[in-house]
Amino acid sequence: MRVAGLVAHADEFVRALGAWYDAAARPLPWRATRDPYAVWVSEVMLQQTRVETVVPYYGRFLARFPTAAALGAAPLEEVLAAWSGLGYYRRARALWLAAREVCERWRGRLPGSAAELATLSGVGPYTAGAVASIAFDAQEPLVDGNVARVLSRLAAIDEPTAAGAGRRALWELARALVPARAPGRFNQALMELGATLCTPARPACGRCPVASLCAARALGSPEALPVAASRRASERVDLVAAVAFAGAEVWLGQRALGGLYAGLWEPPMVAARSLRGARSALRGCGLPATLRFRACGELEHVLTHRRLALRVVVARTRCAGAVAASPGAPPYAAFAWQSRAALPRAMSTLARRVLALAETAEGAA
Repeated sequence: MRVAGLVAHADEFVRALGAWYDAAARPLPWRATRDPYAVWVSEVMLQQTRVETVVPYYGRFLARFPTAAALGAAPLEEVLAAWSGLGYYRRARALWLAAREVCERWRGRLPGSAAELATLSGVGPYTAGAVASIAFDAQEPLVDGNVARVLSRLAAIDEPTAAGAGRRALWELARALVPARAPGRFNQALMELGATLCTPARPACGRCPVASLCAARALGSPEALPVAASRRASERVDLVAAVAFAGAEVWLGQRALGGLYAGLWEPPMVAARSLRGARSALRGCGLPATLRFRACGELEHVLTHRRLALRVVVARTRCAGAVAASPGAPPYAAFAWQSRAALPRAMSTLARRVLALAETAEGAA
């Protein structure tokens, strides 16, 4: 670990990185503003999501919710609908809750210190440092995946960086390097370097503006860093997704707040490996036992630590009125017939995949 050597050349590092960023930074829409709310929205959207995916969502989201007050005043379902397709819906719920907190505690204006920002729902050290430095010029560090990779290579941090001593070393190094002048520009430059040149595989060391200061390059092994912690095997979760059609309508459940896909609509999904094993649980989803489901296909959906294996079943009933809308049973808050031509916007990608498979099977039947 060569943290001290890098810190000793901090001024040189900041100058070289800043000059490169000014010349090479991608023209991303959130870089054209210093509005704290807009910066915050971009940082939340970018967590665990690729830049090219975020760009169209960012513009539409700000057009619909241009201020923290507008976001906090909106129904959660509408916010989830605007987020639909971005995934990791917990981010949207936390953003909405935090917007309400901003309105209650700071009259709709985000606070300027990282410490105050970190008190908001869903705002951790990285997001607090990003908003404080970029929007308010606060001398605050940040460490995301890209920055962790850059710093671990520059200083040859040879311990796992996801937690423990390696994580602490990254934050201490980031804090030691962030300059008092234009800290937001510096932090964005670090992230840009990791996203475009100091990539996980085949880093472009020959084009790196700070290659001469990189300990990992000097050692000849930049791709060996950062050291990854042992990964937890993905848990397989077996589910049966039941799609019931009644003419132009489909039976959907709305997930209760808290937990996976909270607040979103979907065909009822129950933990089971077969239709036979799912029948009892499906009756708790408001569907009559007489409804005859047939298997129509299988899907797999991968989450961060879970692999969902779904068996999709489909059934038809002649009249939606034969089954009335009903209160929910965990994990659902409510069930209701919804128009197949005008589905709720607050639906996950998984739910839409399930419906598309059932629609195809119904058409082929």
